[in-house]
Amino acid sequence: MRARWLGRPRCSGTRSAPLVTCALLAVLLAGCPASRDEPAEPGPVRVAWQRVPLPPPDGPGRIVLRDLAICDGHWYASGAVTDAALGTRPAVWSSRDGAQWTPVPVVADSYYGRRSVVFSIACHDGRVAAVGGKVGGAHGNPRVATWGQRGDGALVEVAASFELYGGPKAVNVSRLAAGDAGWLIVGNRASGAAAWVSPDAAEFTLIEGAPQLSTDEQGVTWASDAVAGPSGWLAVGGLLAPGRIDRDPVAWTSVDGRDWRRTVLAGTEAYEEMQRVVLVGGTPVGVGLRGRGFGAWRAEPTGWTAAGGFGAVVGGVPSVGGVAASADGILAVVSDGERYGGWLSVDRGDRWRAVELPVAAPAGADRAVGLAADGQRWWLSVDDGVQPSLWVGRASATS
Repeated sequence: MRARWLGRPRCSGTRSAPLVTCALLAVLLAGCPASRDEPAEPGPVRVAWQRVPLPPPDGPGRIVLRDLAICDGHWYASGAVTDAALGTRPAVWSSRDGAQWTPVPVVADSYYGRRSVVFSIACHDGRVAAVGGKVGGAHGNPRVATWGQRGDGALVEVAASFELYGGPKAVNVSRLAAGDAGWLIVGNRASGAAAWVSPDAAEFTLIEGAPQLSTDEQGVTWASDAVAGPSGWLAVGGLLAPGRIDRDPVAWTSVDGRDWRRTVLAGTEAYEEMQRVVLVGGTPVGVGLRGRGFGAWRAEPTGWTAAGGFGAVVGGVPSVGGVAASADGILAVVSDGERYGGWLSVDRGDRWRAVELPVAAPAGADRAVGLAADGQRWWLSVDDGVQPSLWVGRASATS
């Protein structure tokens, strides 16, 4: 049986109203008093956050946290350990109950592998794999490495040629996903959106220049995230159409990670792209930038539709740090360009409420958040560049 999001979606939408009309409407609305019958804006959702200790690093240094993953009764956190000279070495931690964590042996053979920061980790059916990188070389580009799991549980670097992830056509490597179809990395090359596929994470094959996945006459493509479904893969990102300066959101579907079908969602004159995607009861929900804020999109049986918007961009480089779906809803942690904030939706992305994070989470270089969910709990990692922390939380019943 094919998953419904592999059907050909239909989108609807219109371009924004002319500037003069919008300006006139703003003037008219400014002169109208607010209705006293309007309900007050709900306050932030209260979450009972509890800090989870990680074991100190083996040897001198500070823990760096970048990503989280949960599956099959195992919890994983990934990142690195950095020393006083800003040198790094890859690090992964695991837990069988979410409370007690232990380091996972990480074996790296290459020069940059031994210095990598593990920025994406995924697991499925009792196995885990990871992707890391370290800036280096003549051009200062990230040198990417991947790790697969050995029989004894250790993560072992996968030998790969330089041009598999780097080289003159390299742009970036984004996210790793795992599912019944195997393992998938999404990212971008000079030819546009690209993918790396593997049945077992022991060796990846680069898929670049693929029809509908890569850039063509329809526009320049960019892939940000992917998720596994019952019938293959769903990837999300954006497309820059010819003559435009803003992206429209895009979704791709594939059974095997090699052949892809593209769906460009109805956009506006604002910048829009999906940066993360999750499955909510089998329904894909993407979250990303929408103009001067953030928004969600949902794949209905009749096609993709724009769901609710939330938040506002204040400066810097805004981004979605993480999205996770639990029994309580969808939690998104996004950066407005200066700091990360949490937002919760309990109706598959239509309405959003702010969520109080347990600690301040400034955005910027060497700062990041990670997010995962299991059952009715969210797991959040916050790395402010000084004191990283790991938290578990659950929405209060009185929120």
